[in-house]
Amino acid sequence: MQLGLVGLGRMGGNMRERLRSAGHEVVGFDHNAQISDVTTLAGLAEKLESPRAVWVMVPAGVTDATIDELAEVLGEGDIIIDGGNSRFSDDAPRAERLNQRGIGYLDVGVSGGVWGRQNGYGLMVGGSQEHVDRLMPIFNALKPEGEFGFVHAGPVGAGHYSKMVHNGIEYGLMHAYAEGYELMAASELVTNVPGVIKSWREGTVVRSWLLDLLDRALDEDPELADLSGYTEDTGEGRWTVDEAVRLAVPLNVITASLFARFASRQDDSPAMKAVSALRQQFGGHAVHKR
Repeated sequence: MQLGLVGLGRMGGNMRERLRSAGHEVVGFDHNAQISDVTTLAGLAEKLESPRAVWVMVPAGVTDATIDELAEVLGEGDIIIDGGNSRFSDDAPRAERLNQRGIGYLDVGVSGGVWGRQNGYGLMVGGSQEHVDRLMPIFNALKPEGEFGFVHAGPVGAGHYSKMVHNGIEYGLMHAYAEGYELMAASELVTNVPGVIKSWREGTVVRSWLLDLLDRALDEDPELADLSGYTEDTGEGRWTVDEAVRLAVPLNVITASLFARFASRQDDSPAMKAVSALRQQFGGHAVHKR
């Protein structure tokens, strides 16, 4: 099957290679001319036979502009797939704009990171059954082998919504492992923290791919001495918490893990300074001064 692919970075570039190795014809466009197959989006459209399908893998901030530009060079019966980390609420308006031109739209949450080329990508798809069925050869090539790793989650927006929740859960899982690591590192009893993490990889109820990756990181740097604790968030965690507030769903763990990332960026917490001042005021407790 033919597919256009816009955005050939860490994810998109590996997806192109996985699809090609499965026998699909992929025409890729990227602003980096050294890795692009064509020089323009118009050139990409010309290389594909109608009805065309074009998968967009660009940062959320430029997705709408990219899709609008694509819509100018595509036509009735074509499909645009957004596989980036767009906010789910952007999908329905986007689909409506494209529908007015006769262009279909699918939103796909993609998980797998830089390991996806080798292991396959988890795919969460939103859109009509007709469009999903048409793209199944592509989805089957990208997903891991076996019965898992793909879902038609619902109508337009459901794919990105599912990926948002997936990433919120990821926040909580990572922070639980991180807290366990810190507690063992602080303990006077555990003298081989990396070894404990490694031992959990088989036969335990906490084994997972994230745990495997933590073990890999500790193999490279047993005390994580080369890293800063400053941790970014990419949006999905915030959107998940926003939805929890809207729907009055208690997301205690995910919310706490998001706030922990905010705390990681403070050299000297103003809130904790206020707590220290209050303890001194009401109880005469000692404080640490600069």
